[in-house]
Amino acid sequence: MKKAIVSGANSFVGKHLIETLLKKDIKVLAIVRNKRSLDEFTSEDLEIFEADLNEYKDLPSQIKEKDVDVFYHLAWQGTSGTVFKDYDTQMKNVVFAGDALMSAIKMQCKKFILAGTIVELEVKHYVNAKAFTPRISCIYGTAKLAADMLCKTLAYNYGIGFNCAILSSIFGAGDYSRRIHNTLLEAFNKGESPPLIEGNNLYDWLYVEDAARALAAIGVKGENFKDYYVGNRKLKTFRQIITEARDSINPEITLNFGEFPDDTPVDYSGIDLDALYNDTGFEAKCDFAESIRKTAEWVKANLLLTNLDNC
Repeated sequence: MKKAIVSGANSFVGKHLIETLLKKDIKVLAIVRNKRSLDEFTSEDLEIFEADLNEYKDLPSQIKEKDVDVFYHLAWQGTSGTVFKDYDTQMKNVVFAGDALMSAIKMQCKKFILAGTIVELEVKHYVNAKAFTPRISCIYGTAKLAADMLCKTLAYNYGIGFNCAILSSIFGAGDYSRRIHNTLLEAFNKGESPPLIEGNNLYDWLYVEDAARALAAIGVKGENFKDYYVGNRKLKTFRQIITEARDSINPEITLNFGEFPDDTPVDYSGIDLDALYNDTGFEAKCDFAESIRKTAEWVKANLLLTNLDNC
């Protein structure tokens, strides 16, 4: 891979992906709403374009580069917070993903990689289920799954390569959301014991640097029209993960497992945990305890400032 487009390049995962690609001497064409959001990057191999999601259908008029190997579509409005459950916004994202794919085709990109989500597995679980108890986050997961199928269909019929990268629960520096990773690490930093689910079901946390390397690997060696799970090959329970995270920061904290029922297990039986390794050689290598400590330090410095700014 010599050249890649990254939409949503200023996102949590997007910035780490840019950094990973640039280190591999890959030219990056980054798409963001505001160029200043990437001021920290000074590489000559980075070119930045401004576009809102509703302007993605017009990207070919902006980006004149040819021979682009991969179009990474990370841009998505509402991956956390209140917009997470806004069905209107989430379904518009599906259309924007289709716009991005059609623009990639017009720009003669060789492959399109869509960032998926582990919540898609939860949605698939309910498709043929007799009982339905979907969480509100399934609105987001449904939109992601729809985007996956829409883009897959378009890619196949218009002759462009395609992969969907099913992202596990990604954590690390640069995530300004109030997702579970930051909420728990903030509590541990304060020596607090947060209420927890029972935690006996399988779960997965992946450090963002590993996630970026995985996306790069899919771009180079991913088998066409194959979905890849971006996570660890060996899974742990939620209880094990949180206990290890606690031990990395403050082992004295008592963990209150079981205050909430664990009634939303992810069914990992429908995915191949080894596919990414078998096809590309990628395997998560970041030390979990060290990654947790680095993230906790970032949370302490940055989310505290964010909270003060909102006061």
